[in-house]
Amino acid sequence: MNILLDTHTLLWTIGKSSELSKKVIKEIENIGNEIFVSAVSLWEIALKTSIGKLKLSFPVAKIADYCKEMEFSLLPLDPLDALNSKDLRFQDNHKDPFDRLLVYQSIKHNYVFASKDNRMKLYRDSGLVVLW
Repeated sequence: MNILLDTHTLLWTIGKSSELSKKVIKEIENIGNEIFVSAVSLWEIALKTSIGKLKLSFPVAKIADYCKEMEFSLLPLDPLDALNSKDLRFQDNHKDPFDRLLVYQSIKHNYVFASKDNRMKLYRDSGLVVLW
């Protein structure tokens, strides 16, 4: 299974948070699965830490190292994905650009999206498969 981590899921995985579901932990630890982290999440983390909206207990620059240590694959943001994400229907006024790009990447690349965010169920009709 190919799994794309939502930004909070990535941070909770790095921090070994109890917020992670047992199901997500099991799938992340399953060596048969490939785990992906999007450049979109890294951009979101960098932006939110720079404006003081997110506080981390470790340097932002270490996130790529943590991903490498955990053998997560980094998913670049393809320019066509960025442009074509406009086709993703707006759901219930859900306009968060980071979420929308992550959802689009998950659908387009057939990834299972590991997210606790209840708003993600709004995209099931668009083909999003959510793991939590």
